[in-house]
Amino acid sequence: MTPPVSVLPPEIVPAFLGVTRSATGKAWRDRLDARATAKAQAMVQRYQLPEMLARVLAGRGVEIDQVEDFLDPTIRKLMPDPASLTQMEEGAKRIADAAVRGEQVAIFGDYDVDGATSAALLAWHLRHCGLDPLIHIPDRIFEGYGPNIDAIRMLAGKGATLLVTVDCGTTSLEPLAEARRLGMDVVVIDHHQCGDELPEVAALINPNRPDDLSGLGHLAAVGLVLMTLVAVNRELRHRGFWSTERPEPNLLDMLHHVALGTVADVAPLIGLNRAFVAKGLIAMRRRDHVGHTALMDVARLNGPPEAWHLGFMLGPRINAGGRIGRADLGVRLLLESDVSEAARIAAELDRLNSERREIEQKAEAQAEAEAMASLGLEDKGAVIVTASEGWHPGVVGLVASRLKEKFGRPSFAIALEPGGIGTGSGRSISGVDLGKAVRQAVHDGLLLKGGGHAMAAGVTLRKERLAEFRAWLETTLAADVAKSRHVNELYVDGAVSARGVTPELAATLNRAGPFGAGNPEPIVALPAHQLVYADEVGQSHLRLRFKAGDGAIVNGIAFRSVGQKLGNALTENRGQTLHVAGCLSVDRWQGAERVQLRVIDVAVPDAGPAMIR
Repeated sequence: MTPPVSVLPPEIVPAFLGVTRSATGKAWRDRLDARATAKAQAMVQRYQLPEMLARVLAGRGVEIDQVEDFLDPTIRKLMPDPASLTQMEEGAKRIADAAVRGEQVAIFGDYDVDGATSAALLAWHLRHCGLDPLIHIPDRIFEGYGPNIDAIRMLAGKGATLLVTVDCGTTSLEPLAEARRLGMDVVVIDHHQCGDELPEVAALINPNRPDDLSGLGHLAAVGLVLMTLVAVNRELRHRGFWSTERPEPNLLDMLHHVALGTVADVAPLIGLNRAFVAKGLIAMRRRDHVGHTALMDVARLNGPPEAWHLGFMLGPRINAGGRIGRADLGVRLLLESDVSEAARIAAELDRLNSERREIEQKAEAQAEAEAMASLGLEDKGAVIVTASEGWHPGVVGLVASRLKEKFGRPSFAIALEPGGIGTGSGRSISGVDLGKAVRQAVHDGLLLKGGGHAMAAGVTLRKERLAEFRAWLETTLAADVAKSRHVNELYVDGAVSARGVTPELAATLNRAGPFGAGNPEPIVALPAHQLVYADEVGQSHLRLRFKAGDGAIVNGIAFRSVGQKLGNALTENRGQTLHVAGCLSVDRWQGAERVQLRVIDVAVPDAGPAMIR
C-alpha cells in the first residue's frame, strides 16, 4: 500500500483514532494528508460525490479532472496503439502470415492462470482464423517452467512452423534456439523480467525488455496477448482476410479471460489493467461463456463476481490443474463449448483444488514451525527460507505466500527432491525486489535456475547450497527489508458507525473498484464499538458482531485469524469496546444480501475520547 505524501514528518503525523500500536502491531494513519483532504472536498463540490467516495479517490492519487474517467475506465480511452510495444509489428505480421497461409501454429503457455487464459485467448483467435493450433502446457514437476527442448522437438515433429510462447519464453535461450534449428519461427509474448541476453526470435513482445518504452510493464501476459491480437486483427484487415463468411472476431467478447488472468497474476489494477478487469467482470456477470460459467457454478459463486472472487475462488481452481493435476485442464475448460463437458472439467478442477488445500495445509504447518525456530524469540532475520523433503512442488508458492503474510518478510518454500535438487518459490513484501535478487543469485552461481517479478520468484538449487543461499539473501536484502518493515502502518480511508454500514455505502465505495494490487480496497474504521459476539467458524475464521453506542449492530468476519495476533485480541476482548478496521463486503446467502465488515485489525481505545481527523 503506497503511503500518502505528507507535509508533516512521518513521526508527528497524528495517529488515526489515536491508535499508535494495534493488535497486529501497526500504527493507524489517515490515508489523506492535508492536500489530499482538500482535493477530496473539491471532488465533492464539483461532482456531487459522497464524501467517503471522494476520500477513496483522493487517497489513490486521482486528480480532480480524472474523476469521471476513473469511475468509468474504458479500454478505448486507455489502450495505446499496440505498435508502441517493441517488435509488436513484427510479431503481429508473423502471426497474420500463419493465418493467411494456414500454417500449423503451436502455443506454449505457462501452467498458471495467466498462462492458461493467455493460451486460451490466443487459441480462440487462431481457431476463428481457421487454424487448429497445438497447445502445450508443461507439467510443473516433470518439465518445469517455460519452454524445454523435448517439448519443442515434439511440437516440431507435429508439423508446427510457428511457435508462440505466452507468459514465458523471455529467458528460454536454448529451447528457442532449438526451435529455430528445427525450422520454427518464434514469437514470444511475455511480461517477465529479462536476463542479460535476449533470445533470437522473430519477435519478443515484452514491455519489460530494456529497449521497450511503452510504459506497459504492469500488464499481465493475457493483456499483452489481447493487445497483440488487436494488432493481428488490424494487419489481417489490411490484407483483406476478413469477409462476410469469416468476420473479424470481437476481442471484447473475451474480456472474461483477460480479467481472470490479470487478477490471478496479481497485476496492479491501474490504468489499462483496471479497465480490462472492470469490463471483464461485466462480461462474466452475463454468464454467457461456457467455461467461466461452469467454473463459477462449481465454486458456488451465486452473486455477481467481483475482483476478489477471481483471485480467491476461480483462479485457485484453474491453478489446481497445473499444481497437482493435469496442467492443461484450465485451458481445456476455457476453450470448451459443450456445457456438460465443461461441468465435468470444472468438477475435476474443484476436486483437485480441495486436494491441493489439504497438501498445502500440511506443508504450511511444517514451514511455519521451521520459520519460527529460525527467527527465534527475538524475531530476528530479514528473510525466511524453508525447505523440506516430501513437500509437493505444486504448493510451495502458496506456502511461501502464507509465510510472507504471517511473518511480514520475503519468504521462500522449497521442495527437496530425492536427487538433491530443490525447486521452490518466493514471495516478497513491498519495497523488496525478489526477482532481481534471484537473478543475481543465478549469476553468482548459487542457483541452478531462477527468475520472476519483484513480488514473486521461482528458484532451482542444489540441496547443499541451501544454507549458502539463505545467508546470501540475508546479506543482500537486509537493508531493503529493514526499511520496508519499519513502515508498519495501516492507512485508513475514513470512519463510519455501525448504522452507516449499509448496502448503499458498500455500493458507493465499489464505484472506485475493481480493487486489488495497485488499487487497494478501502479500509474503514468503526470507532469505539463493543464486540458483542466472537466465535470460531469454518477453517480458523472468527464470526463477529459489533455494537455502536446507539445500539446499531454490524456483522464482521476475521478470516484465518484464529491463533494469530488478530484472533487472539478479538477472543480476549469479548464484551469490550474496540476500534475496528476492515473492508466492507456484501454477504449473499439464500437470496438475501447483508453488508459485513471483513476485519483486518483492532485496537483498544485510549482512556481519553477518540478524535476523528
